[in-house]
This record gives sequence, structure tokens and C-alpha cells, in this order.
Amino acid sequence: MEQDISDNVDYSSVAWKNGRYDTEQLSNIYTSNDTRVANIIENLVTYSKDYRDVCAVGFCVSQDHAKYMASKFNDAGLQPDYLIAENANRRADVLNALRRKDIHYLFVVDIVNEGVDIPEIDTVLFLRPTESLTIFLQQLGRGLRFHDNKDILTVLDFVGNARDEYDFENKFRALIGKTNTTVLSEIERDFPHLPLGCSIVLEKKAKEYILDNIRKATQLGKRQLIARIQGFRNHTDKPLTLANFLKFYNLELKHIYKHYVFSTLCAEAFGMGLDNANLDRYKAMLTKKWIVTESLSYFRFLLALIDVDFDLTQLAPTEENRLMALMLHYDFYQTATHEMTLEESIKIIGLNKDLVAEMKEFLEVKIDKIGFEEIPCVDLGYAFPLQIHACYTREQILVAMRLSTLGKKSSNREGVALDKALNTEALFINLKKSEEDFSPTTLYDDYAINELLFHWQSQNQTADYSEKGLSYITQNETGKKILLFVREAIHDADGFTQGYVFIGPAHYVSHTGSKPMSIQWKLEEPIPEYLWTASAKMVVG
Repeated sequence: MEQDISDNVDYSSVAWKNGRYDTEQLSNIYTSNDTRVANIIENLVTYSKDYRDVCAVGFCVSQDHAKYMASKFNDAGLQPDYLIAENANRRADVLNALRRKDIHYLFVVDIVNEGVDIPEIDTVLFLRPTESLTIFLQQLGRGLRFHDNKDILTVLDFVGNARDEYDFENKFRALIGKTNTTVLSEIERDFPHLPLGCSIVLEKKAKEYILDNIRKATQLGKRQLIARIQGFRNHTDKPLTLANFLKFYNLELKHIYKHYVFSTLCAEAFGMGLDNANLDRYKAMLTKKWIVTESLSYFRFLLALIDVDFDLTQLAPTEENRLMALMLHYDFYQTATHEMTLEESIKIIGLNKDLVAEMKEFLEVKIDKIGFEEIPCVDLGYAFPLQIHACYTREQILVAMRLSTLGKKSSNREGVALDKALNTEALFINLKKSEEDFSPTTLYDDYAINELLFHWQSQNQTADYSEKGLSYITQNETGKKILLFVREAIHDADGFTQGYVFIGPAHYVSHTGSKPMSIQWKLEEPIPEYLWTASAKMVVG
């Protein structure tokens, strides 16, 4: 259970340096604020089962803050101690005392973030803003260990009026998990999609602070972005790169690339010239294609291509590489061509050096954010550049299926795509369907039964005795390949057209009905957890 509690500290006036609040200023504010301590203890009384019998760790901003908190809790008779660098020689004794509940509150800075296993911890106090999502999750993880004598973890996070740069959105996204709703919507609706057994409770004022912060962060217009670019060098000595800019202001790629590209914003901010050749194509590629693509192998291929100045002949002449180069062609041009070779097409993409530099930075940021492992799809009997669990646009998939070639773009917009020459059929599946986007005859009933079984409904005209229906039923005997591509919905919470997650080859198990057929497919690899969770929600409504 996480409780987000309003803090009496106004953080909007605290200096922001190198992507975080000024530690010295925070420490000075906290160590002269007895009212804040009283508020912390009052909320422990309210939200703890027994605030005098907890096993709690409190994360502080400085050594002085940790000592101050221990002193004030001692004055309140709450059996505290602190563990900081200057008394690290007592580390083992203090941690054992916490385990035995000889002390009930341990105040630290970062000293128990990693490498410490105290499963008895049942209360976590965030007594300072935690700018780093990684550190926040590490600190939260101190309390998420199982223990026989612990049936609940209570987390108290004290939320004040934050600076615009502070990022609440990613923290809550990490707690909620991947959903098709915005973090704003989750907060406004009191977190309907939390994992079973979890709850987040926001005090009214804390909720107002958080919603206001997220709204400002997600509604950045061109003028605000340019102002931040112009002010970047006044706040940090780091070079102005896309990655540094995003990290400093706690932004994501979507905050820029929903409407803009970084290089044009920078050019406008500083009055610089910019090569505008093919600018619209670069922009469409980044904001419509790559922003929703999630594939380490494809992105690494693109980086390799950039490193050889878009000379395709300098890369290994494999079929996979040529197919990924053609995927890039369609990402960029979005149309077929009879006027040039694939090598010539790719070479042109690399001519605008200003935008190529941004492409490289964009790809590096995307790669850094990918948090899953791809699985090669190697048993199809032919070269296939797509990786299981990676996410691709429909156009990229049609290239990999050989349905789009350099000279002819596939017109396929249906829920299935068949390549007779490869004896392979792709199934494009939307888990969430609305009547706005689908006609009554295409609201197919598709969902995961478990991590390996998937229920799929064919097109309405497919009878079980038809050539198409029989090709599914006899799939295992004929060697036909069925490839499943799944997305939660057509659009994500931010309005981007979603890509499809390749969940791998599938094999016929059974079916019922006709016109449409309801088929159970068995996957070769378990469906990713977030898709399995989303799909399971479709079954229970």
C-alpha cells in the first residue's frame, strides 16, 4: 500500500541543478522543520497498523537530515537510529538491531539501496524527492521482500509542490505497469489497473500537486520546449544533446516527438541554420514510425548503417540486412520506387548530416529505454529479420513478410496477411476494439487464455470447410507458418498509432464454430507479461 501525503515544503523555490534538487538547500529546509516531522509521525499513526512496532527505513537527503530525523523520532519515543557514512562501521550491528526490532526506524541516505536484504522491513518512508526512477525502485524494493511475519508493505511518500522539472509521471508508471491509459487518467480514477493486492492512496492536496505537475510536463508546447533548450546551458555544464536534455528535464521522447523534432527546435532556439532537405520525411519517420518501434536488432542495424555513412554495401550482404534496409526505405519514403536501387535509396537518407546526427541520438535513447530481451525467430525456413517480443509497425512487418518490395508496396489493411510463396500468414490482433474503429463484423474475440495459449477469431467469412479454414486446421501437417502480431489498441494513451508486438510463431490446437472460426493457437514462447495482463483484462471485462 502506497500513501502519497501532502508535504508542507514548497519545492518549487528549491534550486534545480544537474537534473535534481539542490541537496544542500533541501537539507537546510528539512533540518529546521519540526512541523514536517510532526506531520510524518501523525501519518505513521494514521496509516501504520502499529507505528510503535514497525520495521521501517526512511530515506533522507543528507547525513545531517538522517541524524536530525533520528533525533526527533527519539524525542518522540519511537526507538530510531541512523546509518550514514560516518558511522558505517556500525552497519552490521544497526541492521541486525532493525531486524530484531530493537530499533523500529532506521534513517539512511543511500546506504541500503543495494546489496542489503532485510525482508522484515514493512514500512518505507520517502522523506525527500527521489529524482532517479532507478533509485526510487531500488529503495522501494527494500520493502518488497517476502517475510512470514509481514502481510503488507506500507509506503509513505511525502509530496510537496514540485518544480516543473520533477517527474512524477514515470514513478507512477513504474508502479502501475504498462496500460493503455495515461498516468493522468489512472490517478484521476484512483488507479483502477493496479496489480492485485496493491493500492495507492493520494491525499487530496498531494493529488492536486501531482496532477498539476504531470499536466504541465505532458502539455509542453513549442514555446516551452524552446525556452528550456535556450536555458539548458545556464543550468548545467553538460553538452546539449537529446539524451542530456531529456534526462535533465525528466522528459521522454514522446514529449518532443509527438509534434516536433529536436534539431528544428534547437535551430529555432538559437537562430541557427538547418539543412531542410527531406525534413518532412525525417520528421514522419521519427514521429510516426520509430517512436512506436521497439527492436534492439533493428535499431542496432540502423546505427551500424549510420556508422558506414549509409553505404549498404559496407554491411554483411545477408538477406536479413537487405530486408531491414527495405524496412528503413519504407520508414523514410513510405512509398515504393522504380527510380533507384535499394542502395541508392538508403544512401540518400544519409545526405542530411544535421538530421542524421539526430537520428543517431534518437536511436541511442530508444535502445537505452528498451527493457526486454528479443528472441530470434530462426525456425521459419527462410531469413526473417523480426525478433520475438519486439514491436514493429505494420509496414515494417509487411516488408519482412516479402509482401512489400522495393518496387511495390503492399496495400494490405486487413487483419491477416498471407504470403503464399513462403506459406506464411501473419495475424494482426487488436486486443481492445471500439465500435469507433471497428465495424460490427470485425469486432473479433481475441485474447490470451494463458501465457502460451491464444484464442483468435477468424474473419467472418472463413468457414471451417473452406480452403482458408482448412489451411488453419491442417497447419501442423502442411507446415504452414502462422505468425502472431498483437497490440493493445490502435492508439496508445498519448495518441500514437501503436506498433504490433511479435509474439512469435503459433501452432493450431483446436477450433470451434465456423464463419467465424474460434481457434486456439499455442505459442512457441510465452506472451510478454504486460500483454498477457492486458489480454486477461479483456476476458474478465
